[in-house]
Amino acid sequence: MIGRTTIATGLLLATATVAAADVPRLESRNGRHALIVDGAPFTILGGQVNNSSNYPEALKTAWPVLDRIHANTVEVPIAWQQVEPQEGRFDLSFLQQLLDQARAHDKRVVLLWFGTWKNTSPGYTPDWVKLDNRRFPRMKKRDGSDHGVLSPHGAATLTADRAAFVKVMEYLRDHDPQHTVIMVQPENETGSYRNPRDYSGIGNALFAKAIPAALARRVGRSGTWTQVFGAQADRAFNTWYVASYVDAIAAAGKAVKPLPMYVNAALAGPSNVPDPDGVASGGPQQDVIDIWKVAAPHVDFAAPDIYDRKSANATSYLDQYARADNALMVPEVGNARDFHRYVYAALGRGAIGYAPFGTDESGYFNFPLGARDLSDATLAPLTLAYGMFGSIMRDWARIAYARPTWGVAKPDDGAVQTTRMGMWTIKASWGEWQFGMRNWTWLKAEPAPWAKEPVGGVAVAQLSPDEFLIVGDHVRIEIEAAEKAPGAMMLRVEEGAFDKGRWVTSRIWNGDQTDYGINLVDRPQVLKVTMGGYR
Repeated sequence: MIGRTTIATGLLLATATVAAADVPRLESRNGRHALIVDGAPFTILGGQVNNSSNYPEALKTAWPVLDRIHANTVEVPIAWQQVEPQEGRFDLSFLQQLLDQARAHDKRVVLLWFGTWKNTSPGYTPDWVKLDNRRFPRMKKRDGSDHGVLSPHGAATLTADRAAFVKVMEYLRDHDPQHTVIMVQPENETGSYRNPRDYSGIGNALFAKAIPAALARRVGRSGTWTQVFGAQADRAFNTWYVASYVDAIAAAGKAVKPLPMYVNAALAGPSNVPDPDGVASGGPQQDVIDIWKVAAPHVDFAAPDIYDRKSANATSYLDQYARADNALMVPEVGNARDFHRYVYAALGRGAIGYAPFGTDESGYFNFPLGARDLSDATLAPLTLAYGMFGSIMRDWARIAYARPTWGVAKPDDGAVQTTRMGMWTIKASWGEWQFGMRNWTWLKAEPAPWAKEPVGGVAVAQLSPDEFLIVGDHVRIEIEAAEKAPGAMMLRVEEGAFDKGRWVTSRIWNGDQTDYGINLVDRPQVLKVTMGGYR
C-alpha cells in the first residue's frame, strides 16, 4: 500500500522536476539565439531602473513608467553592500520585496549584481570591503600607488564576492519557483579606466608568463602577453583575469540555479582599437569578446551598453555583438527620445532583449547622456514600438529564432536603407507622408512634420520565401523583386495579430494604403505582407 507520505514525496519530486525543466535558458541554433522563458521563446521589452533604485520605496516609482511604455521586464540592481552589510550576515529582504513587487505588476526581472565592479567602481561593495585594502587590494598603478578599482587578482575579494552572490542565487532557488527572475548579470561594466592592468607584484609576475594555453589556441599564437598582443598586451591581460574572476562567480551561481548570465560593456569606440588607458580595460568590449569567450565559459554572452547618439555608431555596436557565438541583447541604452529608434535595429538583428536605462521616477536623470525628463513626448517612440512588439512578443522571438530578420533605425542623414531577403528587395525610406510620391510636381506638400526628427524604424521577419512580418513606425516600406520579374507584385497586406501562434487578420490594406508603399506612422500596427507574381 502506498502511503500519503510517499504520494506527497512523489508530487514534490514531480513539481521540482517540472520547475527545473522550466528554468529560463538560452538556446542557440544555426547562428540564431532565443531566450526560453516558461518553455517558449521570449523577447525582453525592458527598462532598467536607476542605480540606487534598489530599495523598496524607490523601486515603486518604476512600475508606472514601465506600464506606460508597455515593458514586460525590469532590470534591477542588487548590491553586495545591501546583501552583506556585515561580513557573514546576509540580508535578502530587498530581493523578496523585488520579487513581490514584480509579480504584483506582472513583470519579469533581470537581476544586476553590483559587486566588485559597478562601472569599474567598488562603490557598491560593503564598507568592510572598502576599508580593508590589505585583504581586498586595489589595483596598483605603474608608479606603485593605488588605483581606485579592486584588483582581479585579489583572492579574498573573489571568495567574498562569490559567497555573497551564491546567497542571492540560493534565495532565488528557494523563493522564486515561478522564475520571476529570468536572467542575471554578474558584476556591472567591469574593468578599469586610466590603468590598463594591475601593476602589483602579483600582476607583474603573471604578466611575465606565457598567455594561457586555451587563449593561445583561440588566437592561434603563443608567447608572452606582449609578444602576442603588442600594444594591447596590458589590456588583453586584464581582460583575461577580469573575465576569469567573473566566470568563477557565474559558475558558482549557476551551480545553485542555472539561470542565463551575461556581462555588459562600457564601450570602446565603434571601429578603432582603443587606447588601453582610455577604455574600461578588462571589460567585454567588442574587440575582446574572443578573450571573454575563452576565459568565461559560464557567461552566456557579452552585451553592449549604448549611449552613443550617432546612428552609424549605434548600429556598428549591434553588428559587432550579434554573433553566431554571442546572443545580442541591449541591456542599457540611453532613454532620450533619439535612442528609442534603435529597438528596431536591435530586434531586427535577432536581439533577445532591449532595455533603456533610467526608467523610474525616483528623481534622477543622467542628462545629457540620456533624457532630461520622462515626459510622454520623451517616451512616445519607445511606447509605440514596445506596444507593437509586446502584442507579438513571443511570436517575434519564435520567428526570429527560426527565420531571417532585418531591422533598421532611421539613420541620422535620413538615407534610404535596403536589404535583400530571398528574391525580394526591401526598402525603408523616411519623412514620407502616407499618400503620394516625393517626385510629384503637380501636387505640392509641406514636408512631413517628422521628416527631420530622429524617430522611426522597422523590423522585418521573413516568414516564408514570399511572406514578411513587418513592425515599424514613421517609415515607408517598399518591396520589389530583387531581379527583373515583370509579373512581380504585392498580393496582400494584412493587419492583424497572432492568437496562440496562428496569424489572425483584422483587415486588409489596399488602395491608398498600399499604392504608395506601406506607410507606418504613429499607430501600433503589425502587418503580414504576401508577395507573388503572374506568368
